[in-house]
Amino acid sequence: MAKATAWAILILGLIHVVFGIIRFKVPLADAWAAGFVGQFSTPEIRRTAFWFIMCGPLFMVAGHFAIHAVEIGDGQLLKLIGMYMLVASVIGVFAFPVSPLWAPLILSILLLVSGYRLTK
Repeated sequence: MAKATAWAILILGLIHVVFGIIRFKVPLADAWAAGFVGQFSTPEIRRTAFWFIMCGPLFMVAGHFAIHAVEIGDGQLLKLIGMYMLVASVIGVFAFPVSPLWAPLILSILLLVSGYRLTK
């Protein structure tokens, strides 16, 4: 379960980037055409596109660390990653209850459970 959860976090990050590029193709193209640098503060859709896509690499890093922790049997690291994800996800779910933020919430709980199992 731990390895599958860790990979799911990495894949969630990849999906975030790919979906973001597809979903925000026009605002990204407009920002690129305008010179890219400094082009994401306005309009709001560009800012949304930027932060949506930037969440992807953060999930990917967390997933890579979680995969590494599983490989070396480091339950403490899994719990740490799980706790950070849990706090961020809970805040996100409260802020946007009808959103896909439930996925990282569930993954964070699974990561915490895996971490506690590895540290016994």
